[in-house]
Amino acid sequence: MNVAHQIATWLREVAAQAGAKGYAFGLSGGIDSACTAALCQRAAGDRVLATWLPCHSPPEDGEMASLVAGAFGLELATVDLGPLYDAFVAALPPGITDLARANVKPRLRMMTWYALAQSHGYLVAGTGNKSEIQVGYFTKYGDGGVDVEPLGDLYKWQIRELAQELGVPKPVIDRPPSAGLWAGQTDEAEMGISYAALDATLEAIEVNQTAEIEPVLLAKVLRMIAASAHKRAMPPVCRVDASNVKRQP
Repeated sequence: MNVAHQIATWLREVAAQAGAKGYAFGLSGGIDSACTAALCQRAAGDRVLATWLPCHSPPEDGEMASLVAGAFGLELATVDLGPLYDAFVAALPPGITDLARANVKPRLRMMTWYALAQSHGYLVAGTGNKSEIQVGYFTKYGDGGVDVEPLGDLYKWQIRELAQELGVPKPVIDRPPSAGLWAGQTDEAEMGISYAALDATLEAIEVNQTAEIEPVLLAKVLRMIAASAHKRAMPPVCRVDASNVKRQP
């Protein structure tokens, strides 16, 4: 059983267990969202909702999203979040950092996915891969706010192989990965590490064979994993001894 078939089968099973009719997901014009789209379609047929949610996004992102939708025969629902983003940012008090402001965009997208998905009886499918999830390269309660992560057990290099198998258009496969948070932003520049180096380091950590990994690189990735642990867990609950608390009559 190949990887695409495994994931599509899993998506069908998860939807059935949840009593969901299908899946909603975002198309960003990147390779991860394109693979998610193809897999959701394999799993749910026409019970999918592909969304393009521009938020002052470059035109090329929309062109690539349309290219992917056309390649897989998907209708593309477009919701321009630019005006909502502008109004929200304008309402914030002074002192908001550039990164905090940029992270508003994926959080607005998350709310939109859920509004649309709930209206159709769908689950929200995320586009995160194993490389990004392990080091926390996603926005908490933004692109990380989803019901399922079909690509979550695949490293970035494996996503590229999967994309070719699924028939993702070559211009999308060849694009430099970017979260599109600001003009000219790329994943590798923001993380300060190439995906090739990140994947190699994470795979070495996974099998506990890190002797050949450059110490500075290994330390960097371990710091990223540790610092983002809170993103991969439910919010911690403070456990208290309430044995001496009396219920009032």
